[in-house]
Amino acid sequence: MKKIVLAIILLSASLSGSFAQEGEFQYYKGKEIKTLLGKNRPGGGYGSFTMGYSEIDGRNAVLVGGRLSWIASHYVGIGFGGTGFINELHFEPSLGRDVFLTGGYGGLYIEPILFPRLPVHLAFPVLIGAGGISYISNEDGSNRNFVEDSEAFLLAEPAAEIELNLTRNFRLAFGLTYRFPTPFNVSSEGSPVVKAESIKGFSGTVTLKIGKF
Repeated sequence: MKKIVLAIILLSASLSGSFAQEGEFQYYKGKEIKTLLGKNRPGGGYGSFTMGYSEIDGRNAVLVGGRLSWIASHYVGIGFGGTGFINELHFEPSLGRDVFLTGGYGGLYIEPILFPRLPVHLAFPVLIGAGGISYISNEDGSNRNFVEDSEAFLLAEPAAEIELNLTRNFRLAFGLTYRFPTPFNVSSEGSPVVKAESIKGFSGTVTLKIGKF
């Protein structure tokens, strides 16, 4: 994972540097947002849809989320959003049946944006909020699920994104996030206890942003 973080940082620096060397002065001189596929447009706000991958409790997990954000002077986004997650179904010997973890979290987003007028730039959204997680068992591979235990937690999730201005109304971002939850314990009687460390960690995300930038 450290190699992934380093690669993203190096790629971000390379892309930003290449645009800055020749075009940055002209871009900022004209106070225009440059895009990869279209004309320019002033700032405003956006809605987004996110898909992501992570490991939760040591198993593959899918994340789905979104946010609504207002952009102040092109450089700072402020809004609200949330993410839901579910990890893969797996057999738990102590219960004699399949189990999985599912839950979600949401809250306030603050998103500093660097060089927003360049077609390729950086953003650093931070989520501060709360969420919940449930320990679910599945009876005999059927559709009957049972909530064995649930807990709530607080969470902070900083992220780093490489963002592409595709057109005046569309941006595509590739991001890396890290979840910091407060302590919790979920389990079923006789089964291993799942702690906050089970969801603490990195996620890789792809986000489509639609709005007025």
